[in-house]
Amino acid sequence: MNIGDKAPEILGRDENGKEIRLSDFAGKKLVLYFYPKDMTSGCTAQACSLRDNYSELRKQGYEILGVSTQDEKSHQKFIEKNQLPFHLIADTEMTLSEQFGTWGEKSMYGRKYMGMFRTTFIINEEGIIERIMLPKEIKTKEHAKQVLGV
Repeated sequence: MNIGDKAPEILGRDENGKEIRLSDFAGKKLVLYFYPKDMTSGCTAQACSLRDNYSELRKQGYEILGVSTQDEKSHQKFIEKNQLPFHLIADTEMTLSEQFGTWGEKSMYGRKYMGMFRTTFIINEEGIIERIMLPKEIKTKEHAKQVLGV
């Protein structure tokens, strides 16, 4: 997916197994953020940055939706532990991640493996991608401020 592309209608299932659609966010800006794994330090910092600034993000017209490959049960624990006020998509088949190009080969300490690239897509009120924040740009502890452009 690139800037100017229309995001897909079906986004996946959330932590409760409910199907989430792009049209659920019609008229709102959507922060669709892909993150590697529940309960890890960077992903927790990123989720908590969005949580702590949630009311300001909503005031500015944003809704938040996180995506990772963990299952619904893992997402429920992550939401409960960190009191997250937004939903998380359980992309266990990597369908959405592959559509958005956020799943691929990574490397750590010379070892190659498949994983999620931390990437955030800002989707406008009409469902068009208007901004993409790539892994090297994202500061997990300040992610909400980056989204708001502060």
